[in-house]
Amino acid sequence: MVLFIIGSGGCALSDTAWQMMGWRVVQALGASAGPVLARAMVRDLYARERSAQMLSTLMTIMAIAPLVAPLLGAQILTLWSWQGIFWTAGGFALLALAGLLTLPETLPADRRNPQPLGQALVGYLELARSPRLIGYALAGGFFYGGIFAYIAGTPFAYIDYYHVPPQAYGLLFGLAIIGIMGANLLNTRLVTRFGSDRVFRFGTGLAALAGITAALDARFGWGGLIGLVASLLLYTSMSGLIVANSVAGALAAFPDKAGAASALVGAMHYGMGVLGAALIGWFADGTPWTMGWIIGLGGIGTFVAARLLVRSPHRDDHSITGGRST
Repeated sequence: MVLFIIGSGGCALSDTAWQMMGWRVVQALGASAGPVLARAMVRDLYARERSAQMLSTLMTIMAIAPLVAPLLGAQILTLWSWQGIFWTAGGFALLALAGLLTLPETLPADRRNPQPLGQALVGYLELARSPRLIGYALAGGFFYGGIFAYIAGTPFAYIDYYHVPPQAYGLLFGLAIIGIMGANLLNTRLVTRFGSDRVFRFGTGLAALAGITAALDARFGWGGLIGLVASLLLYTSMSGLIVANSVAGALAAFPDKAGAASALVGAMHYGMGVLGAALIGWFADGTPWTMGWIIGLGGIGTFVAARLLVRSPHRDDHSITGGRST
């Protein structure tokens, strides 16, 4: 959080694009700790299905950010300046830092690992050799590739190709956020009844179906704008069934290395997501087809990874309702 605050201040005081990019790197290094450690803290406190429930709740709250941030940023830009956006971000970080001072340590002392950083990095090799963990990470990564392609591709597809007014595009984007939040809330009910792995696989199946449908619509225009919006809404909503359960499954496989597992899974998720967004620019052809086939591949990839790598039944000896795992 301190790094994020410093990076935000540096961005606000930047005079050149190179300074801005440098401080943005500092800001990103600080910001990366929050998602990784928040998920690890959930695993410290709760085991398998219960952790999937709590992660869904966490991600429901996080899903509000993409909806609120552009609206808030636009108001700050109107009333203040672009520098004000970074000062505001730093101010929120200060509030979060103050809140952290009241947060108790979630990892029991007997489970803490005093090994040096170098040895901890070597431990990533053990995680990378687990087909199950890689399956969760790849499934989420392919899905995020489609999500980032959606974020990068829909402004052109909706506004330029289908001539949707910019104001209406904001409503369509907000509809996707509502779908994600609704699916996360649904996931909190489903995991206790069917188990997180079954819900996870079901979500990847729907994501594959939605991705293929979006690709066909983008290529042939069978459903027009409505068909494209509907298939993309289904695809993005599956975040509620895929992401929380994939993270919960990965962390449950390595409860004593929850932080490292969370970091590895997060890196693969966002790394493949960035690749999906980059592909939009590399293969743009003036139609929604590029976005469509990338999302289609993302849906197929998440389904195949879930089916082929996340196969063995998971056995979790930790209590689901007993608070901290021991």
